[in-house]
Amino acid sequence: MLNIGTKAPDFVLENQNGEKISLDSFKGKKVVLYFYPRDNTPGCTKQACAFSSLKGEFDKRNTVVIGVSKDSVTSHKKFDEKHSLGFILLSDTSTEVLQQYDVWKEKKLYGKVSMGVVRSTYIIDENGVIISALEKVKPDLNAQQMLDIIDSLKEE
Repeated sequence: MLNIGTKAPDFVLENQNGEKISLDSFKGKKVVLYFYPRDNTPGCTKQACAFSSLKGEFDKRNTVVIGVSKDSVTSHKKFDEKHSLGFILLSDTSTEVLQQYDVWKEKKLYGKVSMGVVRSTYIIDENGVIISALEKVKPDLNAQQMLDIIDSLKEE
């Protein structure tokens, strides 16, 4: 994971509509940047739908939600349409951004070792600085957890 207090690496990736999106274009807003393994798998669907259902709450807090995986733009489009997600999904087929954010790691499943995305979430402040970094988050609890962190930061 990248350290809290460091500048979040900028990037340009395509969203589910094929539009190029850069992290820097969200200066002045908080960004919840979450990395997930795969579209339309049970855990990833739970996580995305939880973020989608709380989108209005994130909007009230001047916060943009962005999901990133290795899936293609086409896969993201289908995932977004199937579940009416309504937030940005970015495609990183090269894994360049996944590696920059230190979420592309060796994983073991049933004794088999492979590379994959470790489900992780960052909160980036209005100036592009990482203010929260969580690894191995629980898909169904992650969205509410991010709201709680954002609210706790306001109180400090």
